[in-house]
Amino acid sequence: MGDQEMRLLFPAAGLAVMAMARLAMADSDVILTTTVNDVTRSFTLEELQALPVERFETITIWTAGPQSFEGVPLAAILDDLGVTEGTVSAQAINDYAVDIPIDEITETTPIIAYHQNGTSMSRRDKGPLWIVYPYDSKPEFQSEAIYSRSIWQMDRLSVK
Repeated sequence: MGDQEMRLLFPAAGLAVMAMARLAMADSDVILTTTVNDVTRSFTLEELQALPVERFETITIWTAGPQSFEGVPLAAILDDLGVTEGTVSAQAINDYAVDIPIDEITETTPIIAYHQNGTSMSRRDKGPLWIVYPYDSKPEFQSEAIYSRSIWQMDRLSVK
């Protein structure tokens, strides 16, 4: 059987392979999964970037020198999800989890940072997402409670 005959016999197989590749790519583009009242929603980087953006420069206890961060305020995500009360549970790729009471979240802090110093963060560099506060802007952001909430490699949020 020649190449042309095989192409005529298996065009659907080629289309199926291409469709599966596109679905796999779409799934791999998801960087945040949220769960509220048993309803799950996934966000790509592009979808997060379409939400309000907050930028600031701060010094962290995990990095050297001032760092600039850009991301979506956690409050904007909660607003987008229709959440007004409860506790946010943020989980990392390695299943480390932290809880943040919603009444301690302001309109601009913390942010879910997706850029550090103008570039995307790799898993090796605390990415793809990192909950960050402007630590040196207020003494209350320099506490063990706030530091423990600054979860990196975050990929999941749920509301309890």
